[in-house]
Amino acid sequence: MIGYLRGKIIKKQPPLLLLDVQGVGYELEAPMTTFYALPEINDDVEIYTHLVVRDDAHLLFGFATEDERHLFRTLIKVNGVGAKMALTILSGIEADEFAICVQANDSARLTKLPGVGKKTAERLIVEMRDRLDDLPKGTVSQAGKIPALDRDDPVNDAVSALIGLGYKPPEASKYVLAIASEGMSSEELIREALKNSV
Repeated sequence: MIGYLRGKIIKKQPPLLLLDVQGVGYELEAPMTTFYALPEINDDVEIYTHLVVRDDAHLLFGFATEDERHLFRTLIKVNGVGAKMALTILSGIEADEFAICVQANDSARLTKLPGVGKKTAERLIVEMRDRLDDLPKGTVSQAGKIPALDRDDPVNDAVSALIGLGYKPPEASKYVLAIASEGMSSEELIREALKNSV
């Protein structure tokens, strides 16, 4: 199996990525989160990969980090979730936010992802809940419940405070992000979010 590639980026056209590795061009499909982390064309890059072998094709998927690849591999073990849908999920939601949705039973947020219906969202929640603990610690917090937040970020501080006050993580994020603007302190964010949540 091909697990890792180091080479030069020849073409970036989401979801396809063309990588030149010592004269051999590897075509990979990658989630948008990986594309955001890629350097410019003709720059060198290191990509973690997952190879899917089917009767009609060999598909190579690329990821910026091992954690992202691990989440992809965990997702494709869910009944009814193939490689394409796992790629769509990774493109549409950050790993930490996905973990929060699973722990908070927030199927409504998951159904906003392209191709994820209500039944698939419910299946993801049920089957992924126990598997979150298997993800690397950088992907989800050690408790496996809520991602570790950057304490120097007022937005994250405000979200954490609302969660501490009993709001569900998706609600807390929604209220804070709705009013967040440059230069606001965590205290101002909390105050305004509490006003708007009533």
